[in-house]
Amino acid sequence: MRRKDDLVIGLDVGTTKVCAIVAEKGDNGDVRIIGMGMSPSNGLRKGVVVNMESTIGSIGRAIEKAEEMSDVEINSVFAGIAGGHIDSFNSRACIPITRSSGEILESDIQKALSAARATYIPIDREVVHAIPQGFLVDGHEVGKDPRGMSGMRLEAKVHIITGAITSAQNIILCINRAGFAVEDIVLEPLASALAVLTEEEKESGVLLIDIGGGTTDYVVFTGGAIRHSNVLSLGGDHLTNDIAIVLKIPMSKAEEIKKEYASAGRENVGESDEIAVRCGVGQPNRIISRKELCDIAHSRMDEIFSLIMREIHKSGYERRISSGVVLTGGASLLPGSVRMAADIFDMPVRMGSPMGVSGLVEVLDNPIFATGVGLSKFGSHWRSSAMESRFKGRHLFSRVLERMSDWFGEKL
Repeated sequence: MRRKDDLVIGLDVGTTKVCAIVAEKGDNGDVRIIGMGMSPSNGLRKGVVVNMESTIGSIGRAIEKAEEMSDVEINSVFAGIAGGHIDSFNSRACIPITRSSGEILESDIQKALSAARATYIPIDREVVHAIPQGFLVDGHEVGKDPRGMSGMRLEAKVHIITGAITSAQNIILCINRAGFAVEDIVLEPLASALAVLTEEEKESGVLLIDIGGGTTDYVVFTGGAIRHSNVLSLGGDHLTNDIAIVLKIPMSKAEEIKKEYASAGRENVGESDEIAVRCGVGQPNRIISRKELCDIAHSRMDEIFSLIMREIHKSGYERRISSGVVLTGGASLLPGSVRMAADIFDMPVRMGSPMGVSGLVEVLDNPIFATGVGLSKFGSHWRSSAMESRFKGRHLFSRVLERMSDWFGEKL
């Protein structure tokens, strides 16, 4: 019989879908997917709640389906957070080592990390993650654990991710009002990274691009740590909207033909290839050029990849991405996306599906479940570490969010 503490639920509340992943935590630390539930998301725009009742309903339906498939009762979840309100930056701080031996102790490490995160944050924002990147001793890089070394100065480097207080509160409130507790929140591209990236890729340098419905999230890892992250308020829904406007068809039909006929590449699409679209009762079929459809898809995906490429170039990490690019998220499944990304970034590109877990094949083989699986993997480690919920007995999104996320520093 399954124990309640062995169940970990990842809840991906996205712009186009809400997905609940039910995982079972094994004694040896492995994670097995035993159920999933998915529901259309009707209350979010660009990752931000715009209709609470619709969002609450979508969350409830997704979790109910997950309960039916896995035959368990769900009480709490590990929730993802994303959206255009997310911002990030790198911070660093240096402290002196005053003891005569110069030995660096755990207390020095914590002091340096606290100094690095003690940066100005606007009053309407909160720290979601403060992720250690590494340390320097007397100006020399020493990796992630300088304990026992000798030096006069210890410098800590931290990647800080912030979110708008109200946007995060509304996601948590919707989950609570649907009847579920939130054990912790995780930035969605970080959760996706847990599911689809290898340790070798994160060490040698990799760019992860998670293309969702309302936003595209991307993160850069080098040296085993996160170095850069950002969110574009562009995603698969924008392509659907482009198709609807240019071809003058309803959004529902635009979504249908996008999934069935669209491609980011123009190869193997003839000038005479046509699609018959039935737009409504009593209306004649619309005849649409497939080449025009693919041109629309090509333009939007080119914009998304080019904007990311420009940002990566500005960040200075372009030459440190030795392992190339990994695409994930539902909109990444658009045919031709991998080849287009390879041309634009001039790097190897692969599709990222969940790894390092067992269980339901339909979940493991599909990039749209990457975030949910990553959330369940995070939750499994969180439970094993016996960490206290940042929401238990506290006001939603209180200053407790400024705690350091040591586990992310180790694993990401």
